[in-house]
Amino acid sequence: MSVTVRVPAKVNVQLAVGAARPDGFHDLANVFLAVGLHDEVTVTPCADGPRVTCTGPDADQVPLDRTNLAARAAVALAERYGRDADVHIHIAKDIPVAGGMAGGSADGAGALLACDALWGTGASREELLGICAELGSDVPFSLVGGAALGTGRGERLTPLEVGGTFHWVFAMATRGLSTPAVFREFDRLGEGTRIPEPVASPDLLAALAKGDPDALAATVTNDLQPAALSLFPELADTLTAGRAAGALAALVSGSGPTTAFLARDAESAAGIAEALRVSGSCRTARTAAGPVPGAVVI
Repeated sequence: MSVTVRVPAKVNVQLAVGAARPDGFHDLANVFLAVGLHDEVTVTPCADGPRVTCTGPDADQVPLDRTNLAARAAVALAERYGRDADVHIHIAKDIPVAGGMAGGSADGAGALLACDALWGTGASREELLGICAELGSDVPFSLVGGAALGTGRGERLTPLEVGGTFHWVFAMATRGLSTPAVFREFDRLGEGTRIPEPVASPDLLAALAKGDPDALAATVTNDLQPAALSLFPELADTLTAGRAAGALAALVSGSGPTTAFLARDAESAAGIAEALRVSGSCRTARTAAGPVPGAVVI
């Protein structure tokens, strides 16, 4: 018997970042939107688990040991219920690796839900979300999906109303970026300045609720973008190419290096993606719409 869970990527339509806390984390106001790029995580009983395999784009960059969030999720659930994490976890990758779209977090949430179903633990939603928060700041949203405001370090979620479908283009960069390195660069760039408390933009939340792409385009922000561009200056060329192709808004997705472009509709998104592919400023470009549901057993 095996269980497969489908789990989405995310884009941050707002990422407001506070100063570093004593524990090294940063307080955030993180507006998540789940989008239609998915990984599928399949768990099957095996001896001497957890064992991880991976296929798909950039699968060679995915760790296959116990540092993988999917393996850590299986171990965390097994320990809570007094059993061994004897599962083979196979990840069919479609979310960009090290791309700022929470692919690793998605795999953690997917493995957690799949193991819960496989083992019949009967864990409550609150229990699963608690384990997700222990695994990483983005993991709870990968479980929930839709749209949400993440506060604290991003793990405390408030669901958000979305009044329509938003169409996006995602340009994949030629190399990855380390999230901790981007936060360190954020801290370096902010040395000696007062960093305000992060708060969600009321105008942005209103734009989401109305389903208005023009209003959303006027309000999207990412406080980590200057740090990502400092470490990966070529991303500026990708952002310029997307704007020139007609994107309503262009920004680095999360900690990068994937760049995200808001389009007016599906037809416009297809045209922007094609223009980015031929621009030479990125490795490839994909279209996706959101919001979409979070992790689900299929």
